[in-house]
Amino acid sequence: GYMATDNTAQLRADEERSSDILKRIPAGRWGEPADLGGTAVFLASKASDYLNGAVIPVDGGWLAR
Repeated sequence: GYMATDNTAQLRADEERSSDILKRIPAGRWGEPADLGGTAVFLASKASDYLNGAVIPVDGGWLAR
C-alpha cells in the first residue's frame, strides 16, 4: 500500500494527488512503516509455519475496494 516515507514525500505534498490517493484507501490515511510490524512479527513466528506462497497486502484496504 501507499506508505508515508521519504520516497513518497513529494506525492504526499501534492495536495490534489494525495487527496485522490486517500479517497481510494478505505482506512483513509497513508500507511506508516510501523503498520508493517504486525505482519512481520506474524511471518517471523511459528504461527506462519504452514503458510507458503501467500501475498499479504498491508494496504489499508486498497485491494478490498
